[in-house]
Amino acid sequence: MPAFATKPPAPPQPAAPEATAKALPQATLVTVDEDYAGQRLDNFLIRQLKGVPKTHVYRIIRSGEVRINKGRAQADTRVAAGDIVRLPPVRTSERAGQKAQAMAQEVARHGASSTVGGYAPAAEFPVLFEDDFLLAIDKPAGVAVHGGSGVSFGVIEQLRMARPEADFLELVHRLDRETSGILLIAKRRMALKLLQEQFRERETDKVYLALASGQWPASQRVIDQALHKYLLDNGERRVKVVANEHPDGMRSVTLVKVRAAVPASPAAPATPFTLLEVTIKTGRTHQIRVHLASAGHPIAGDDKYGDFELNKALQKSVDGSAPLKRMFLHAWSLKFNHPKTRKAIQLQAPLPDELQQFLPPETTTPQG
Repeated sequence: MPAFATKPPAPPQPAAPEATAKALPQATLVTVDEDYAGQRLDNFLIRQLKGVPKTHVYRIIRSGEVRINKGRAQADTRVAAGDIVRLPPVRTSERAGQKAQAMAQEVARHGASSTVGGYAPAAEFPVLFEDDFLLAIDKPAGVAVHGGSGVSFGVIEQLRMARPEADFLELVHRLDRETSGILLIAKRRMALKLLQEQFRERETDKVYLALASGQWPASQRVIDQALHKYLLDNGERRVKVVANEHPDGMRSVTLVKVRAAVPASPAAPATPFTLLEVTIKTGRTHQIRVHLASAGHPIAGDDKYGDFELNKALQKSVDGSAPLKRMFLHAWSLKFNHPKTRKAIQLQAPLPDELQQFLPPETTTPQG
């Protein structure tokens, strides 16, 4: 039989159209709404592609797979309202998915553990104000506002876990982990930008209650001292007062008003206290704590800049007195303009029980 009579093998058949569609996921087109206008493209994608590693996000931007209005873009390109962003098909990393699932299970079971013991489930954050644009909560002491610096997650992550339907939740400002009180969260990007602008331009009135050791001189109403941030050998952040002409100093202004003189605790009979209303005109890291300590009147319970021997004594209950096991600093009052209506809003968070109980009954404190 001639060689050419041998029947060649059949060529492979192309996959059915349905199978091809499944094997090759299609890109998606996302229209940028006004809440995200002005955001960097990389940050926009990180929010859109939840669970996708950041390295992969930057890879698809560099490769040109991500397009804005059919054109290539860079990571720092600002998106505008109405832009059409092409998102290529991506796979969520298995590790990221497992981490998110594990985090959800932990929060559902017993909340996010605080750094001072106990738990602070997101559902238990008292709401002081809420509408379609912003949320104001009364943050407990001992809970970080966000993850980082050895903390897996904080208030903002807990709120996002508790509100999976929320498309946008971002911190407007920050509070120290050890500080309780009013914390603002934006629910729209427009609100975030406008509220942060008010903080930056010092158009807000933010008042804290602080218990300073010693007798604060009523005549000392203004502290105008530059502050400088530095790191300890272990990498922990600290702040100190420096000369106003210091090249790395940042001008910092704190206003102080005496609210009440507070007698010494039975646990530390040699040290009286002063309850202060403190207003910050500049929002520097640890500003109130460092300014009061530099004046010789550190905040009771401050474990970074305070009187450590005094703090240790105050943690004990003597003759039935209430112990103080946290820093006595509370973000009590906040006044700002609503980002949409521009009307003035005044919020107050009552002094927490563990602080109120430390004060003698005759001490009057402002309440919300």
